[in-house]
Amino acid sequence: MAPVVDVARVEYQGNGLTPLQDYGKTDRHLWISRLNASRREKPAWARGRSTPLSRHRHRLMAQAILIGLLTGAVAVCFHLALDYGELLRNRILDFARRYPEWGPSIVLSLALIGVMLSATLVIRIAPEAAGSGIPHLKIVLQGRRPFRWLRVLIVKFVSTVVGVTGGLVLGRGGPSVHMGGAIGQGVANLWPGKHSEDRPILLAAGGGAGLSAAFNSPLAGLVFVLEELEWRFASLEFFTTAVACLAADMVCRAVLGQYPTFHLASAGSPPLTLLPAFVPVGILSALLGALFNRSLLTAQSLIGLRSWPRLAWWLILASMVTVVGWRFPTLLGSGQDFVDGMLEGSALPPEAVALFFLIRFILTIGSSSSGAAGGLFIPILVLGALLGWGVGETIRLFLPELNVDSRLFAVVGMAAYFTGVVHAPLTAIVLIIEMTGNYTLILPLFIACFSALLVADWAGSLPLYEALLENDWRKDRFKRVIDRIRS
Repeated sequence: MAPVVDVARVEYQGNGLTPLQDYGKTDRHLWISRLNASRREKPAWARGRSTPLSRHRHRLMAQAILIGLLTGAVAVCFHLALDYGELLRNRILDFARRYPEWGPSIVLSLALIGVMLSATLVIRIAPEAAGSGIPHLKIVLQGRRPFRWLRVLIVKFVSTVVGVTGGLVLGRGGPSVHMGGAIGQGVANLWPGKHSEDRPILLAAGGGAGLSAAFNSPLAGLVFVLEELEWRFASLEFFTTAVACLAADMVCRAVLGQYPTFHLASAGSPPLTLLPAFVPVGILSALLGALFNRSLLTAQSLIGLRSWPRLAWWLILASMVTVVGWRFPTLLGSGQDFVDGMLEGSALPPEAVALFFLIRFILTIGSSSSGAAGGLFIPILVLGALLGWGVGETIRLFLPELNVDSRLFAVVGMAAYFTGVVHAPLTAIVLIIEMTGNYTLILPLFIACFSALLVADWAGSLPLYEALLENDWRKDRFKRVIDRIRS
C-alpha cells in the first residue's frame, strides 16, 4: 500500500497545485492539511475536473442560450411579418375579385412587384441569401465560403416576406434555419475573445434553433443538425445545439402560444392490418420527390443562363401566380392554411387533389428558381399532404370496407415526401410528430419514410440540399474559370 504522503502528493498535483519541495514523511501532516485546503476551495462535483474545459463548456452554454433567445425573437418577428403579408395579399385578392374587368391587373401587379423586389434584393445585396439558404449554411460549415451574417440576416428576412406577400410559394423553415445560422455566426464574431474553433459549433446550433423556432419543434431542430447539416456530434456539440433549440422554442411558445403548427382533429391509430397501405405512399413520395429535385435543378440551370432574360421569367411566374390566385387563392403562399383545412376534414376528391398537386408543384419550382429568398419546408409538406390524401381517397374509393381516414394518409404523406426530397427520414418523422402533436402515427411514419428512402436510393436520386450545394459550387467554379479566361 502506498504511503499516505505519496497518495497526497499525487492527488495534490492532480488538483493543479505544485509543491514547493518534498519534505518527506515527517511533514505528511503539512501535505494533508494543504491538500484538504485545496479540496475545500472547490465544490465536490468540481474536484478533479479540468478547469479550462469547464470554462469552455460554460462559455458555450452561455453563447447557446444567447443564440436561442435571439433566434427565437427573430423567428417570432418573422412569423408575424409573414402572417401579416399573407393577410394583406388575401385582402387585396378579395378586393380585386370584386371587379372582374380590371381586378386581374391588380393581382398581376402585386405578384410582379413581389417577385421583382424580392429577387432584386437578393441579387444586388446578398446573392447567398437566395432560396432556402440551407446549402449555403452547409458549405460555410465545410469552410468553403465566408458568411456575411448581418447582410444575410436582413436580406433573408425582408426578401422572404416580400415574396410571400406577392404570392410566391415559399415557406419560413429554410430562412429560419439560415437566419439562425447567421445569428450563431454573429455571436461567435462579437463574443469577447477569439474562439474560432467554436464558430462552426455555434453556427450549427443557430441553424437547429432556427428550425426549432419555426415550427415549435426543438427535437426536430436537434435531429436536423445531426442528420442534414452532418456536423460532428460529440457531447459538447450536442448539448450546445440542444440548449439553443430549447431557448428558441421557449421564446416562440411564450409569444405565439403552445400550439402545433398543423391542427389535426382527433384521430386514432390506424389498425395494424392497414400498415401495408402506407408503403405505396413512400414509393410514390420517392419517385415524385426525385422528379421534384430534378425539375428544380433543371429550372435553376435554365434560368441561370445569360441568354435567358430573368425579367421574362419573372413576368411568366407573376402571370401564373395571377391565374392561380384568381381561381384558387388558398394555393398561394406557404400553404399552411390549406393543409389545416385538409386536416380539419375538408372534402377533396382525387381529381381535385391531382390538379392542386400539379399547380403547387409548378409554382414551388418557379418560386424557388426566381432568385428570391424563401424556404421549401412547408411547400414540400403541402405536396406530401396532397399526395397522401390522394392515396387515402383512392384506397377509400376502391376498398370502402377498410374505412380509411384520408387525414392520416395526408400526415404520413408529408413526412414521406419530405424524406423523398431531402433524404432525412428521422428529421421528417420527428418534425411531423411535433408539428401535429400526434404520436399515434409513429409506425405508419416509419414505414412510409423508410420506404421512401430506400426507393429514392434505388432510383439514384440525390438529396435536395446536397444537389443544390454541388450545383452552386459548380457554378462558382465555372464562373471563376470564365473570369480567368477573360482576364
